[in-house]
Amino acid sequence: MRRGRPGALPRGTAGPTLTSVGTGEDADGPDDTERAARSGAAREAPQGERREVSRLWHVTLSVSGAEAPLAEVRRALEQLAHDHPFLLTSRYAHDHAEIRYWEEARDLHDAAAVALRLWGEHRSTARLPPWEIVGLEVIDRATYHQRIAEGYGPPPASPVGVHPY
Repeated sequence: MRRGRPGALPRGTAGPTLTSVGTGEDADGPDDTERAARSGAAREAPQGERREVSRLWHVTLSVSGAEAPLAEVRRALEQLAHDHPFLLTSRYAHDHAEIRYWEEARDLHDAAAVALRLWGEHRSTARLPPWEIVGLEVIDRATYHQRIAEGYGPPPASPVGVHPY
């Protein structure tokens, strides 16, 4: 599955397709390219065409609803993590869960759009509980690391995996 900005369906597809924007060469560290990405600027691709620069966003998606058996909730979240290894960690209880992961997207709107579709689009394939999204936080990488360094925000996503609250 491809992740990213929603839009018109590609030819020959039966349902919505999520597409990711490219990572570019800016993944190693802060340089002119990363500063351009922060400002939302595009840069020249090697072939001379303009290409949008993507960034990493830390996403926390909270869902809740009617109680479900813990074993079923765990199995569903493990299936979601198996289908989408970008998921860092999931915490769950009988009536709610929290999913945390890194999303690569051009801007906050793209990252949020993908996050808001995640639960609904995989409800049937992962047999997720029929819960609704009740919370969403999307922050950039610098903000995430600043919060951790200052002792605020959620602890780093470790241990990785699916865990009860």
